[in-house]
Amino acid sequence: MSVKAQEAPPRGKVPVQAVGTPGPPPPAKRVTRKGALPYLLLLPALAMTAVFLGYPLVTNGMLSFQNLNMTQLIQHVTEWNGVTNYTDTLSSETFWRVTLRSVIFTAVNVVVIIVVGTLIGLLLARLGSKMRLLLLVGLVLAWAMPIIAATTVYQWLFAQRFGVVNWVLAELGFDSMADYNWTGTQLSTFFVISLMIVWTSVPFVAINLYAATTTISRELYEAAALDGAGAWESFKSVTFPFLKPFLMVATFLEVIWIFKAFPHVFAINEGGPDRLTETLPVYAFVEGVGNQHYGTGAAISVLTILILLALMSYYLRLVLRQENADDADGSEQSKGGRA
Repeated sequence: MSVKAQEAPPRGKVPVQAVGTPGPPPPAKRVTRKGALPYLLLLPALAMTAVFLGYPLVTNGMLSFQNLNMTQLIQHVTEWNGVTNYTDTLSSETFWRVTLRSVIFTAVNVVVIIVVGTLIGLLLARLGSKMRLLLLVGLVLAWAMPIIAATTVYQWLFAQRFGVVNWVLAELGFDSMADYNWTGTQLSTFFVISLMIVWTSVPFVAINLYAATTTISRELYEAAALDGAGAWESFKSVTFPFLKPFLMVATFLEVIWIFKAFPHVFAINEGGPDRLTETLPVYAFVEGVGNQHYGTGAAISVLTILILLALMSYYLRLVLRQENADDADGSEQSKGGRA
C-alpha cells in the first residue's frame, strides 16, 4: 500500500501540530529567562560589593551612634549614646572650618587638573607619533606610581635642608629659599600637596581626553576651516561639543577622588602645621584614631559622605540632563533618517 505525499496546508491556514510532538517553549517563559539572565550575571559583583562595601558602611554607621573610646574597646563594652556624636560634631566650629577648607581644596585642584589635563590631551592629538609615545609613557609612569611612593619623592624634593627644589632655587639666585621649610606654613604645605595631586591625576584626564579626540571626524575640522573658523572657533564648535560628555564625567570622578584624598594630605605633614591642612578624611582619622574617639571619627566619616553627596547632587542632575538631551537628539536623528 503506497503512502500518499503530505500535502501542503492551504494558504492562510496554520497547520495543526501532531499530538505528542514537543513544541517551542511559550514566549512568556523565554522572555522571563532572558530578563533574569542579566541579574543572575550581576549577582557575584553585587555580593562582593555588599561584603566589602556595604558591611563596612553599616558597621561604621552603627559605630557613629556609640561612645567608643579606648576604655570601652578594651573592656568590650558597647555604650550607645544616640546622636550625641553628630550633635557635638555639627556644633563644632572646627568641623565647619575643615569642611570649608576641604571644599576649597577640592575645587582648586579639580579646576587645575581638568584645565591642565585638557591642554595635554589636545597636545597629544597634535604631536607626532614618536613624541606622542614618549609623552604617553611619561604620563603612564606618573599615573602608575603608588601614592606613598609619590609622597616620599615629594618630601625629598621639598626637604628643607637637602631638597632639590631649594637647591635649584638657591642656584638661580633666590638665596632666601636655600633653607625654606615648605611644610612650615599652611599655604606652602597645600602647594606641595596640590602639586602632587595634580601630577598624579592629570594623566587620567589627558590620556582619556586624547582617546576621545580620536573619535572626531577630520571632515568636521575641514568644514569649519572652509567656513573661516580659526583654532579657537574650531575648538568651540567642533572639539568641545564632542569632549563635553567626557569632561563632565572626568570632573565628577575627580571631585570624588580629591575630596576623599587621604594619603596625599596625611603623608606629607599629617595635617600640619597645627592641623591647618586637615581635610575631612584626615580630620576624621585624627579625631577617631589619633585621639581615640572612635565614635566621633565614625560620625565625621558619615557626615563626609553626606556632604559629598550633597555637593554632587547638582552635578548629577546636570549629567542626567545631558544624557536625556543626547538621547532625544539621537531619537530625532533616527526619525529623520527613516523619513
